[in-house]
Amino acid sequence: MQKIIEILILLIFAILNSASAKSTPPPLPLLPLPTAAQLQWQLSEMALFLHFGTNTFTDSEWGTGQADPTIFNPTHLNASQWVHVAKEAGFNRVILTAKHHDGFCLWKSDYTDYSVKSSLWRGDVVEQLSIAANEAGVQLGLYLSPWDRHEGSYGNTKEYNEYYMGQMTELLTRYGEIKEVWLDGAKGEKEKDMEYYFDSWFSLIRQLQPGAVIFSDAGPDTRWIGDEAGVAGSTCWSPFNCSSAKIGGTDPKYSQRGDPQGHDWVPAECDVSIRPGWFWHASESPKSALKLLDIYYKSVGRNCLLLLNVPPNSSGLISEKDIEVLKEFKRLRDSIFSHNLAGGAFVNASSTRDARFHPRNILTEGINTYWAPKDKQCKWVLQLDLKELIFFNVLKIQEPIQMGQRVIEFHFEVFNQGKWKNVIDGTTIGYQRLLRFPAIESRYLRFVVDKSREGPLISYLGIYYDQLSEASNVSNTSSLAYFNGSQVLLQKTSNSSQIAYL
Repeated sequence: MQKIIEILILLIFAILNSASAKSTPPPLPLLPLPTAAQLQWQLSEMALFLHFGTNTFTDSEWGTGQADPTIFNPTHLNASQWVHVAKEAGFNRVILTAKHHDGFCLWKSDYTDYSVKSSLWRGDVVEQLSIAANEAGVQLGLYLSPWDRHEGSYGNTKEYNEYYMGQMTELLTRYGEIKEVWLDGAKGEKEKDMEYYFDSWFSLIRQLQPGAVIFSDAGPDTRWIGDEAGVAGSTCWSPFNCSSAKIGGTDPKYSQRGDPQGHDWVPAECDVSIRPGWFWHASESPKSALKLLDIYYKSVGRNCLLLLNVPPNSSGLISEKDIEVLKEFKRLRDSIFSHNLAGGAFVNASSTRDARFHPRNILTEGINTYWAPKDKQCKWVLQLDLKELIFFNVLKIQEPIQMGQRVIEFHFEVFNQGKWKNVIDGTTIGYQRLLRFPAIESRYLRFVVDKSREGPLISYLGIYYDQLSEASNVSNTSSLAYFNGSQVLLQKTSNSSQIAYL
């Protein structure tokens, strides 16, 4: 009886001490940090670009600005169909070319007659899309081309900047909430010289739509990745120096990589078209769903947002061929990423800052919770026991980017045949990193951060099996190779199953 009383007293003291113990606060965020609008943008992962205008009816890409506006006549235009297609395919943001380089406006601007009000159709595309997007809960973005091949004031710096800002004001005050304003420095050779008042434009956008992110070649909120293939660099930092970039003249290599020493948070956007051209052409066909999946790995899977252009046709509808590809693209993603094969694992770490930052947090999808190691560590390791042999070939890692981007280098290992063996090396994680490698089977996994700007924070780790991954086509070898920009250790593989028994 005395023994029981002593145990109860010890338990009471333990509970009291636990209740009075102070929690360890979160680690300090590492600058630069994303704004609320940038976080929302990154979480959306993908957006659908809608190139539409007179080019759709003239079978051209860069219109001359001289096309008769009456040619624009999308007799079956249905913006609700565009939004439905986007949403069903997993895109919750759409961006419309409200005005492309030819200067034709898809809304009834007060500053020009070169718009839908001079067409046979006479509707307002921007208005119809804004209504459809709002009803479906899909975010809306607008592209307003700085280069205008129709407007007579183009080339007169003061006059054209006033014209452009007048049109920007129309778009940002007539159609409800705008989540992204998209512009670029595209301009043909031997065109009129023109100085754009970008700082004034950006200030106006902030004033009229404070929740919108601004895209351009060089930010200020999101940046171009530097190509139109939808492919990011295998090293991709969201930190960036806007002062080192110029709209229309940024070094593509700098855009691809970002800058670990950058003072600004400017994540990258990867734009690519589902078809060879940006506008719809009857002679063209869409890319395959497998090609889109590969682009997804190399954009969303490299800390970027994928901006996929799906142009409406001359009837005003997204073509059935494109819809079928988008449906298959969605099915492929769901088949791979719907279930984390490590979801039931036991997880431990080399150190843990506090119980709130326990390593098991990495099994909760998203970036709201995370594992944090103790301060002043030089070894950062997460180890997983899957409880059984699991067959997989994809690794997904996320950082809580609201705390900054930290990880510089890492590697991933499995324990088989009595020792740890390296599977793949990588650089940078950011919001999300997806890595493919030859399929392996193992029970024990180890994720090691080799180099970090500060103590690394990991919010999610998942493993998946993608039977269609191009990794299965990697040649059998026992040496180091590079796959999708990351270093892979290849071992003898079964010719029939492509399983690498490491």
